[in-house]
Amino acid sequence: MRPSTPMSPRHRAFARLFVSLLLVAAPHARAQDPLNDFMIAVANDRAPQVRAQLQRGMDPNSVDAAGDPALLIAARAGNAATVDVLLDARANVDARNRFGDTPLMVAVLQGRVDVAKKLRARGAAVNTPGWTPLIYAATGGHEELVRWLLAEGAAIDAASPNGTTALMMAAREGRYGAAVLLIERGADVNRRSDAGATALGFAQATGDKALEERLRKAGARD
Repeated sequence: MRPSTPMSPRHRAFARLFVSLLLVAAPHARAQDPLNDFMIAVANDRAPQVRAQLQRGMDPNSVDAAGDPALLIAARAGNAATVDVLLDARANVDARNRFGDTPLMVAVLQGRVDVAKKLRARGAAVNTPGWTPLIYAATGGHEELVRWLLAEGAAIDAASPNGTTALMMAAREGRYGAAVLLIERGADVNRRSDAGATALGFAQATGDKALEERLRKAGARD
């Protein structure tokens, strides 16, 4: 067998350089992830970067590793500028995540009034199957949004899959103002969840005497 020819010092230097470049380039190649960059830009309200990536072909309905659509991420964070960019790119205004949440639902839960109105202006549904934006707004105790959603036609006694209503959630979370608003607008004070829970029962459980009294005055029964 013919012995291999030893590499010259120059060739060995080139070989070492080549290997070094491969080792350096590999992590950078892995780090280049357009989708990840897009989602980071969405989460941080970098609207110009989001727009640029959309113009290069990024899908406005892209979802992150957790299954959250870009529009939902922007809405939850209150990133109004990015919400505008995504809506202009025809992102699905009612796109749902793995929990069934829509952009409007997470926006009202976080009290994002301006974002909620932008979404609604583009056709976001206020009455959705299962949990609804009104239930989420009441859960967060956001009275302005509760009032606005009712004005937009939200069903006041719409129930979640377990039978929970906006009034029940307001009582459960100690949101006195939102609960009173719902009572004044005619919410059913004696509605029961699938487990038999009521708004009155939640008020009693949290020790909210003022809400308990208000519910009883409205006809709530044990």
